[in-house]
Amino acid sequence: MLRTLVYNPEKSWIIRALTRVHTVFANAFIRSCRRQREQFLLELRATGWMEVEDRDTLYKELHFKTFNQAFGFMCRVALQAQKMNHHPEWFNVYNKVQITLSTHDCGGLSKKDIRLAKFIDKVALSL
Repeated sequence: MLRTLVYNPEKSWIIRALTRVHTVFANAFIRSCRRQREQFLLELRATGWMEVEDRDTLYKELHFKTFNQAFGFMCRVALQAQKMNHHPEWFNVYNKVQITLSTHDCGGLSKKDIRLAKFIDKVALSL
């Protein structure tokens, strides 16, 4: 027997609220685990990432030999970001790429930012 779901405006806010809470908690484990967060940040600082003052974000500036190399790097990162459904803020002029990572759902850093930062470092080293 097929059951039809009926939209109930009185209960839809509950579903939205629960979905939002789940997303925030799933992505924001870093905020509650200070020691683990500091370990991740220590590793990323060693590869040139910096924390942005007044924002819970990571920032890195990369320089390449040519525009083509910088743009190729951005294409590789863009493909991975699309797979992760996690898109960086970035800026490019000729051979320079500036990247800022943050998760808007949780209002700061999340494990998605850490994974993407590590991927970015791996791609940058391969060029």
